[in-house]
Amino acid sequence: MPIYQVVVLGIVQGLTEFLPVSSTAHLYLTSWIFGWQTEGLNFDIMLHLGTLLAVVVTFSAIGCR
Repeated sequence: MPIYQVVVLGIVQGLTEFLPVSSTAHLYLTSWIFGWQTEGLNFDIMLHLGTLLAVVVTFSAIGCR
């Protein structure tokens, strides 16, 4: 998978994580719109873990003030 696809899917994941609709569905929809091959469960898990890490770091930094 080219790096630009990873970046685009990471941005989509980050923007749609807190919407009350499945963020995984947004990943599949984005891949379908651009005609990209869907990567699979391991890639989705890594994107979700990245989102979790970003949220934990952000709220930890806010809580330290």
